[in-house]
Amino acid sequence: MTTTDTTSRGSTSSSNGLLTVTIASSTHPNGLSANDDDDDLLVDPDDPFNITQTKNAPPQTLKRWRQAAFVLNASRRFRYTLDLKKEEEKEQKKSMIRAHALVIRAALLFRLAGERQLVTRSTSVAPTTPGGDYAVGLEQLVSMSKNQNISALQQYGGVKGLSDILKSDLDKGISGDDVDLSTRKNAFGTNTYPRKKGRSLWRFLWEAWQDLTLIILIIAAAVSLVLGIKTEGLEEGWYDGGSIAFAVLLVIVVTAVSDYRQSLQFQNLNAEKQNIQLEAIRGGRTIKISIFEIVVGDVLPLKIGDQVPADGVLITGHSLAIDESSMTGESKIVHKDQKAPFLMSGCKVADGVGSMLVTSVGINTEWGLLMATISEDTGEETPLQVRLNGVATFIGIVGLTVAAAVLVVLLGRYFSGNTKDLDGKVQFVAGVTSISDAVDASIKIFTIAVTIVVVAVPEGLPLAVTLTLAYSMRKMMADKALVRRLSACETMGSATTICSDKTGTLTLNQMTVVEAYVGRKKLDPPDDSSKLHSEVLSLINEGIAQNTTGNIFVPKDGGEVEVSGSPTEKAILSWALKLGMNFELIRSSTKIIHVFPFNSEKKRGGVAVKLPDSGVHIHWKGAAEIVLGTCTQYLDSDGHRQSIEEEKAFFKKAIDDMAAQSLRCVAIAYRSYELDKIPSKEEDLDKWTLPEHELVLVAIVGIKDPCRPGVKEAVRLCTEAGVKVRMVTGDNPQTAKAIALECGILVSTEDAVEPNVIEGKTFRQFSEKEREEVAKKITVMGRSSPNDKLLLVQALRKGGEVVAVTGDGTNDAPALHEADIGLSMGIQGTEVAKESSDIIILDDNFASVVK
Repeated sequence: MTTTDTTSRGSTSSSNGLLTVTIASSTHPNGLSANDDDDDLLVDPDDPFNITQTKNAPPQTLKRWRQAAFVLNASRRFRYTLDLKKEEEKEQKKSMIRAHALVIRAALLFRLAGERQLVTRSTSVAPTTPGGDYAVGLEQLVSMSKNQNISALQQYGGVKGLSDILKSDLDKGISGDDVDLSTRKNAFGTNTYPRKKGRSLWRFLWEAWQDLTLIILIIAAAVSLVLGIKTEGLEEGWYDGGSIAFAVLLVIVVTAVSDYRQSLQFQNLNAEKQNIQLEAIRGGRTIKISIFEIVVGDVLPLKIGDQVPADGVLITGHSLAIDESSMTGESKIVHKDQKAPFLMSGCKVADGVGSMLVTSVGINTEWGLLMATISEDTGEETPLQVRLNGVATFIGIVGLTVAAAVLVVLLGRYFSGNTKDLDGKVQFVAGVTSISDAVDASIKIFTIAVTIVVVAVPEGLPLAVTLTLAYSMRKMMADKALVRRLSACETMGSATTICSDKTGTLTLNQMTVVEAYVGRKKLDPPDDSSKLHSEVLSLINEGIAQNTTGNIFVPKDGGEVEVSGSPTEKAILSWALKLGMNFELIRSSTKIIHVFPFNSEKKRGGVAVKLPDSGVHIHWKGAAEIVLGTCTQYLDSDGHRQSIEEEKAFFKKAIDDMAAQSLRCVAIAYRSYELDKIPSKEEDLDKWTLPEHELVLVAIVGIKDPCRPGVKEAVRLCTEAGVKVRMVTGDNPQTAKAIALECGILVSTEDAVEPNVIEGKTFRQFSEKEREEVAKKITVMGRSSPNDKLLLVQALRKGGEVVAVTGDGTNDAPALHEADIGLSMGIQGTEVAKESSDIIILDDNFASVVK
């Protein structure tokens, strides 16, 4: 038996496999790579089994320990470790499907170009043939989406014409009743794809007995049974062979049942991972549905970090950029507009906001075809699993050496006449002992040696650890934690620090406006509009209604008004409703020209709105002190513009007072602009930046987001266990400090001084060495950008900490990827954040993180 490098679990490395992609994606905007410092530390050059971290390990490292492993039963030893060969096959299948689609697309473009040169009126689109209840067939829609055929879209009358054909409304979506959904599913299919069936129990039984050592024992049992019955008769002759056979059968059944139950567990986890919840507009209201419930004709809002859940056409988009690398293989961000309106399922929204009309779902999309073709679960390894393979290899070699020595010694003793039976007679006498007796004795000796090998080579040792970790995965699921990477179960026990978000993790994310300043006047109660001038009220309502990613649905039957969007958006929209805002009227009477989506780097978002009289208002909304810094005037409660210079101290004090009460402060500002200064061409408009200076302050609101119950106790438990909790938030440092005191992260106000409490911009200005020193002392970081969070994680890890990080935004992905344990939020988290994380906290609760 030699060291194996040709295991059935594939020890060939993929040059373009998933791990390589993961490593590539760990290079961050600041030019730092997640692996620059760690690659050399991952493996001891003398010991391929000493891998400190498998999370971002390069394929060469993973290949090395497989080649160094001594293995008798590869299918058992390498179960639930990353199948490098399958990864390679998966990439090959992906590139085949991509190439197929690109060839078809190229052929179509060539054909269209030829037709345009001939200046013929005929188009490449087949005439519209009805598809059941619709004036377009499934084939035409699939062909249009897959080939990104813009002339076909134009033939249907553009997005508006296509939505009419699909009996959908670009603003209100489909009706969404059961009959409508059923009709659409019958005509165009469902957003599911045929999954490969899991292996049956019989398959596991078949695999379990194919272990080399068990096969040897089965043969030994059979021969022993035949010889035993022949020499000692049926009554006593079956004992030896029968007991070996029973033991082998028991091992096979226990192994197969254990592996079968585990495979079901992994299938359930994969199904949970794929069941993405997203927003859709149906009947005018924004509702949450599962990705599997999407149908053709659905109108879906898109925002940064979302996964495009089906093939479709862009309705409206502002700075919308899509990362199509999962489908095209090129890590190029593609900007979408009316000239390039087609969206591919499985891609991620890299920037901007927009909405799409679904045209193809499920197996009719390239993503669906891809997912149906490739197997999802190829396993992974954990550091302990790798080390135990090293232990198993060492014990195995020792066991095999001992077994070989025992075999040689026992055979030598037997054939040299040094062994006696129970009656004291010599067992082997040359020329006297029959051949059948000699064979029988040799088989018994051989069985003893094989038994030593079976006992000594612990093939199931690494697998036993995997099963234990998988059991903890199941337990954690009950504690609202969905484990995406098995190694996280192992690593999290040794975490020394948790860098937690504030909003939604430490707080409830149930926000309400509790304080409001308009001009120098504090509204008491905050929704008292009677003291406001009509022009001020009109500007507040216009700024809130148009500069939002939220939505308001007013039922026709006069039921309760439904407000949707992020918690902050919902709080501000609800406040405006109480002030008397008519959402639908404002949205229909004014037109959005350009949008600057909210950005966690700039901490604000803006919109340019064309008024009925052809004037333009530019509205900004964001972090109060940042927006205040760009204002030169403010509107008083009588609607007059006043210079802000003398009053800046008043507004800053108002913000600090609200922040001290742990309120999130948001400022609303605007400015007038000339229409002729705004680019008229779409490509120029996309590059145009919204004016963000010389603004007029309209209002400042304080939003209460209460601390989660149980968080203080959870923080205390962490502290007692020696795990330091650090708060990293984009919020005002004063607000962060107040919440930290409330949660017990800061013990007293005396602790709330620099560097315990620090601003992101201060931290990022330090040198790398200074950051390492300061990072150990930081308890609260306010006004931090996602890049600051990444720098903090890197500094802590260099200082020897085992870091767990929570994150929900797309920009948190680098920090989640870099951390030892990345924890994303199941409710507020974007798909990009979830994919970069190791564990998804399903209820967004810090107490679940501590569990």
